[in-house]
Amino acid sequence: MQEHTVYFITRLLSPPVLADYSENESHLISYAPMLNVLLVGIAPVDCVQIFSLHGLVPELAGSLMTICQVFGSCVPNISWTLTTGEEISAHAVFSNAFALLLKLWRFNHPPVEYGVGDVPPVGSQLTPEYLLLVRNSHLISSENSLKDPNRRRLARVACSSSSKPIFVDSFPKLKVWYRQHLACIASPLTGLVNGTPVHHTVDALLNMMFRKINRGNQSVANVASGSSNSSRLGSEEGYLRPKLPAWDILEAVPFVADAALTACAHGRLSPRELCTGLKDLADYLPATLATIVSYFSAEVTRGVWKSVFMNGTDWPSPAANLSSVEEQIKKILAATGVDVPSLAAGVSSPAALPLPLAAFVSLTITYKLDKASQRFLDLAGPALETLAAGCPWPCMPIVASLWTQKAKRWSDFLVFSASRTVFLHSNDAVVQLLRSCFSATLGLNTSCCISSNGGIGALLGHGFGSHFNGGISPVAPGILYLRVYRSIRDVMFLREEIVSLLMQTVEDIVCLKPKKSKYGHASFAAALTEVKVAASLGASVVFLTGGLGLVQSLFKETLPSWFMSIHRSEKEGNRGGILPMLRGYALAYLAALCGAFIWGIDSSLSAASKRRPKILGCHMEFLASALDGKISVGCDPATWHAYVSGFLSLMVRCTPTWILELNVELLTRLCKGLRQWNENELALALLGVGGHGTMGSAAEMIIETEF
Repeated sequence: MQEHTVYFITRLLSPPVLADYSENESHLISYAPMLNVLLVGIAPVDCVQIFSLHGLVPELAGSLMTICQVFGSCVPNISWTLTTGEEISAHAVFSNAFALLLKLWRFNHPPVEYGVGDVPPVGSQLTPEYLLLVRNSHLISSENSLKDPNRRRLARVACSSSSKPIFVDSFPKLKVWYRQHLACIASPLTGLVNGTPVHHTVDALLNMMFRKINRGNQSVANVASGSSNSSRLGSEEGYLRPKLPAWDILEAVPFVADAALTACAHGRLSPRELCTGLKDLADYLPATLATIVSYFSAEVTRGVWKSVFMNGTDWPSPAANLSSVEEQIKKILAATGVDVPSLAAGVSSPAALPLPLAAFVSLTITYKLDKASQRFLDLAGPALETLAAGCPWPCMPIVASLWTQKAKRWSDFLVFSASRTVFLHSNDAVVQLLRSCFSATLGLNTSCCISSNGGIGALLGHGFGSHFNGGISPVAPGILYLRVYRSIRDVMFLREEIVSLLMQTVEDIVCLKPKKSKYGHASFAAALTEVKVAASLGASVVFLTGGLGLVQSLFKETLPSWFMSIHRSEKEGNRGGILPMLRGYALAYLAALCGAFIWGIDSSLSAASKRRPKILGCHMEFLASALDGKISVGCDPATWHAYVSGFLSLMVRCTPTWILELNVELLTRLCKGLRQWNENELALALLGVGGHGTMGSAAEMIIETEF
């Protein structure tokens, strides 16, 4: 039922042109009431997730771009009355379609300014061009005989809206706005020329926004922009809303926001006048909120604006509940051992935010919490959260305090969002959080805040919120990390940290766990089981956080460097060889699982698996060179032995396809090294899965060892 519903909605958003239609304007204009009802109905975030679940986001984006192009180019001189009595204009239809379109490519998330290794950032793919390319690929697929029923299904849906490919060039107005959006992120705003249509639009919008301000003989536009060249509107004309196409307004909005913010910074506009003017602009064309968000986000990240005091006079004050937010953050993080920076400074001096962020949060809290505003707050909210989280501490707790005063029912979510920002400003805090994840999973946590039984329940917990046990309770470390890892700016430092945490966890398993054999030592089998769990967690963190680039770096740099270094522990002396061996097995499982997660275990043609022979070959060359004596290892011999034998055994049993991709000479060298350790069975098994090229070496080995 759900599947057929989303297909039906997708088709309704792209109604066909009737055979007898002869008007000059687009046929979509006559469908405005129906389109608006559909757009409002699928605006909630949950609906977007349903479209994504069924793979229809590219088709939905193509339909929305067409609607935006048509209604955004219309002068709003006509209106339609819905059955509910509500009157809508072209601006309303455009704004609803535009807001929904932006949610599809997560425009409100900041640009990813780094890449991991030689892999492009994932964020760079979530663009209008990418969505259209995916949509067009469905069309191409429809021309072929497809065995995959899911791809046949998507092809049918794509053809139902338009049988021809669609490109961004098909939407010139959207393309202009998108380029301006990227330019605003990349550099400070420039390019407004006096006398141009954009300049006249800027003046008209400024007069509309600040028409109630009386500055004597000075025009409203001059007050905001500080310019003496702006054409002064008459007092009556200033109250009229300009009849302009939505795309023309969006092109002018960055300059309007810049002029208003500059005027506020220089004292020509009060904070209240600034926020009231911006709200009037957003009420006039709700889609302008997206461009305002884009501008403020870019300006905050530039760091050139002074901070303003949230003192309750000029700007709203968080003082009423800031201390309460701090206590709740401490409770949430109680199980991680991370210190929460104190917010006590706000008691002696007012809390401060960068001017663009202060204007942004002040604008958002002017919205009513009703259904009509919700679809636009869904656009601004994630951007505000991400932006505040990226600013210095305690910006996010201040924003959370202000919004908690506005909407108490969102208190749990806001405080939880504020608590995660503790980890975004300190790598040490991230490491401590990961240490808590390992301890909780294996039951090594001595804190009373989380069950000491270990397992997934201790890692991920069972929810959070003030409705549990009469108040906010500590949140499981795994949930916190899932909320944090996407925002870690430099993930490469985790390579060494994960290995270090894994080694420390292995040591704790041997020394702290109560499972003993009859000789008083930790049972090797029981300890190995828990080591596998720890390695699984470490591999999951590496894969989740850094993807292909981090895994490649682990194989090419981190593991070789670790084995060539000298590692000593005071606890090794009275534990015999169990601790060094378990360390080696832990690293073997870590490496094998990381490779399986990112490359797969078969001969698939994915982009990641195509890199497998090169990366794995480099690592195997390191192992063979060390076994040949060309490279000296500094770690414990038992650790090295356990790693090599463990990793190769896992390859033989679980990923034989990997072995087939290695050259015969390399496999032969590895087998010679294994035979030096009397690992004859493993050496023969390795040659056995190596394909036709290793049959000769396997035969020689059988004869020599008399198997």
